[in-house]
Amino acid sequence: MPIDITHLNEAARFQPPGHHGVGPVHLFGGEQYDGAVTVALSHYVPGGRADMSPVPIETLYLVLTGTLTLTDADGGTHVLHALDAARLTAGTTRSVENRTNLAASMLVIRPNPAGPSYRTPEARS
Repeated sequence: MPIDITHLNEAARFQPPGHHGVGPVHLFGGEQYDGAVTVALSHYVPGGRADMSPVPIETLYLVLTGTLTLTDADGGTHVLHALDAARLTAGTTRSVENRTNLAASMLVIRPNPAGPSYRTPEARS
């Protein structure tokens, strides 16, 4: 089995709907990607945000640098600092905003609905 490598300078830029002041790149993902998990690196400039919307599939956030504020559908806020993580189940409504004067970076990790499906160990026996 080969090792897939993505060098940051070769990562594909993309623009998800409802994101403003955010510069994401696919480390693993995109239209032709067939892996089981997608990984995007999103850079939020000061004031950058992702509008309030539901996540389509279970999503993991890992803040790498800076501080980002998650707001849930009820208006609750959750401040994430470097190396803090959040798990959002499918359909969770949230917004993300950089309310600081410094840039922030976050990994966004999701299952790839177009990727291979793996059977559970019980199904293999």
